[in-house]
Amino acid sequence: MISLIKARQGIQVRLDMIPVGDDYSVILSGGDKPHIGASALAQPRPSLQQGGKISASTSVMCVLGHKEDLLAHHVAQELASRLNSVVSVNCGIHIDDAFPTQIKVIQELVTDLIEDLFAEQEKDSNL
Repeated sequence: MISLIKARQGIQVRLDMIPVGDDYSVILSGGDKPHIGASALAQPRPSLQQGGKISASTSVMCVLGHKEDLLAHHVAQELASRLNSVVSVNCGIHIDDAFPTQIKVIQELVTDLIEDLFAEQEKDSNL
């Protein structure tokens, strides 16, 4: 299992990734009240636009009223493509009355966490 945490401007986001055989289960949580707001499942496949590259097909379910669907989709798609494995992502990052600038910080933190995850992979071949 890999656990990574990033924080900026008073916002903290955590990424936990658990190997499940050749696949991965990921939990993205943070903000004021971590929860499950959306779940995405991505399956790798050959790219339809770039021969020899791996892409992914992704499905998302979102809890009514939650807005993590695009974030869960992005993370599942990115990880499945780069790991060439099936990836599930449960995402729930909540900030009461979040400003657009706070949402941007969350997106940046998640991007940084993904890059940190692959940096960990280069150091430790457990992924």
